[in-house]
Amino acid sequence: MKKNMGQADTIIRLVLAAVMAILFFTNTISGTLGMVLLLLGGVFAATSVISFCPLYVPFGINTCKKK
Repeated sequence: MKKNMGQADTIIRLVLAAVMAILFFTNTISGTLGMVLLLLGGVFAATSVISFCPLYVPFGINTCKKK
């Protein structure tokens, strides 16, 4: 897997994942919407850790700096 996410994209996704987790665990957002946001936050965190977003591939998006 080739990296296709840059540093700014990774940081933004990690911040969004943290905000979604905080909203869920403080019961600000609960129920089905809370579970969906928690799952989406998990996906954001996972893609940030591996620096690869599968949705970028079909659209040819690459935010990683060229070497």
